[in-house]
Amino acid sequence: MNNLYEKLMLDFRFEEGLNACMNCGVCTAICPAAEFYNYDPRQIVDTVQLMDDREIEDLLKSDVIWYCGECMSCKTRCPRGNAPGLIIMALRSLSQELGYFVESEKGRQQLAVKRTVGQWILDYGYCLYLEGVKTDQHPEQGPVWDWIQSNYKEVYRRLGANYQGEGPGSFVRYLKRPWMRSGKYLR
Repeated sequence: MNNLYEKLMLDFRFEEGLNACMNCGVCTAICPAAEFYNYDPRQIVDTVQLMDDREIEDLLKSDVIWYCGECMSCKTRCPRGNAPGLIIMALRSLSQELGYFVESEKGRQQLAVKRTVGQWILDYGYCLYLEGVKTDQHPEQGPVWDWIQSNYKEVYRRLGANYQGEGPGSFVRYLKRPWMRSGKYLR
């Protein structure tokens, strides 16, 4: 065994996230993900505190660590100042480092999203490339996304964004970046 607990302790997020959990469950009560998934941040913290490598390995291979939205509501409500969200982040990193994420459907999905978003940044200069998210491929986006796709110029104008425009703004046109051409950096 790799002594997974010791590996977790090397992650600063783990050290910051776990002070002295008294297992009160406030983190689970406030957690938005717990409302929609079979997800219990208190239980995850409890499992990690047991320092049982077999249990930690099961967490690293499970979908459950990928349900967290990293909103940090848990931190704001914890009477002891714990942050289960930071512990989840440390678990995710360790799962990726050790390759356990591939045993989880949600873990594999996050890899696909990271690669897609990363490629969009390289190719277009945007984290969200509107034209790359269509509801036929991502039906969970629903009819609201179809409406945004059809009306994005007006929506972004109202928001003050500069999507595919020239000049300053959070959506600066990628062609204006001299170091980027077709997803390749020029040196």
